[in-house]
Amino acid sequence: MRKTLLVEVEGVVAAPVERVWRALRAARPEHVMTAEHTVAYQGGWWYRGEWSVEPDPEGARVVHRVYNVAQRLRWGVPVANRLFIGFAARTRESFAPALARIGAELGVPTRLAGRTR
Repeated sequence: MRKTLLVEVEGVVAAPVERVWRALRAARPEHVMTAEHTVAYQGGWWYRGEWSVEPDPEGARVVHRVYNVAQRLRWGVPVANRLFIGFAARTRESFAPALARIGAELGVPTRLAGRTR
């Protein structure tokens, strides 16, 4: 499958990777595991969202990536998303509460990290 990264957001959960991974899997049962500590959801003709849990000095880093996986009219996805001004910011805004829910479930702090790419 050909996929092109459109947006990436990340945050840190102050808990071990395995605890965060279990909480993420429980919160997103409709997602399909694609690799160790990575789940994906594919919808529509172009969208693929992947959530990964990676080690971080503060605990675990949760990374959400949105990919263009369109097989036809691939060129139209970035053009359409530019017309939806703020797509990256909205992705970050929807990621923040999901990250906070994981932290609340585990009883640990969370924070958004890095920039939205």
